[in-house]
Amino acid sequence: MDFSNESRVLHRCSAQVLDIGNLLLLSLWHLVHSIISICNFTLDIANVLESYLISSGLLGRYKSLHIAKLRYLAIVIESEEAYQTSKIIELLQWLEAVGVKHVCLYDKEGILKKSKDFILENLDGAIWFQVLSYWQPSIYAMQDAHENNVLLDQQHMTLEFVSFSDGKEAVAKAANVLFMKYSKSGVTDQNQKEKIFTESQMSEALKTVGSGGPEPDLLLVYGPARCHLGFPAWRIKYTEIVHMGPLKSMNYGSLIKAIYKFTMVRQNYGK
Repeated sequence: MDFSNESRVLHRCSAQVLDIGNLLLLSLWHLVHSIISICNFTLDIANVLESYLISSGLLGRYKSLHIAKLRYLAIVIESEEAYQTSKIIELLQWLEAVGVKHVCLYDKEGILKKSKDFILENLDGAIWFQVLSYWQPSIYAMQDAHENNVLLDQQHMTLEFVSFSDGKEAVAKAANVLFMKYSKSGVTDQNQKEKIFTESQMSEALKTVGSGGPEPDLLLVYGPARCHLGFPAWRIKYTEIVHMGPLKSMNYGSLIKAIYKFTMVRQNYGK
C-alpha cells in the first residue's frame, strides 16, 4: 500500500516537473522570438530612415556613385509582382537617372517579355538588346564584339528580357550542339574514358545557341524569396546578389544604397 502511494506521489511530482519545464521552454521561446522580432523591427525602421535620408540627399556619401563599375545590371522580379508594370517602369527610370545604361529584366514566367513593347515605349530612347545566335564557331568573335559594343554604348538604355524557359531551352540546345560535335568527331568510348565536356566547351555551346549574354555585375532580387529564381546560373558566376524585398515596397534610397555598396567593393577574381 505504501509503495503504491509513493509511486503515485512520484508520478505526480514528475508530471509537475515536466509541466514546469515545458512552461519554461515555451516562455524562453516566446522571449527569444520577441527579442528577434524587436531587432528586426528596429533594423527595418533604421533601413527606412536611412533610405529616406538617401532619397532626400542628406547623406553626402551616396551622392557620388562610381557608376562606371556597374557595366551590366540584372533585375529579378517574382512573377506575380511582374504584372506591376508601372512599378517596373519607375524602377527603370530611377536607374536611368543615376546613369545605369544596361539592364537585364528577368521573371520566371516570362511576364516581362510580354510587356516588353509597353516598357520600351515608356522609356525615352530605350532599345531592346537581344543576344545574337551563331551556329558557326569561326565567328564567335562577332558575338563578343556585338556584346562589347552594346556595353560601351552610353547614349541609350538597353534592356534584355529573360525568362526561365530561356535557360531551360538553352541547356537543351547547348547539349544537342555538344552531342552533334562529339558525334561528328568520331570519338568512341574506347578512346574517351575521361569527361567529354568542359566548362569552356559548355560556355562556347551556349554562345552558339545565343544564350551566352553579358554576365551581370550586380543582380537585384525583388520578391519574397532570397534567391535568383532560376536566372541562368552560367551568367552569374561572379555576380553579387542583393535581395531588395517586395517590389511594392521598393524605394529610391534602397536602390541607391545597393548600388553604392557594390561600387565600393573591390572584387578579386581567382585564376
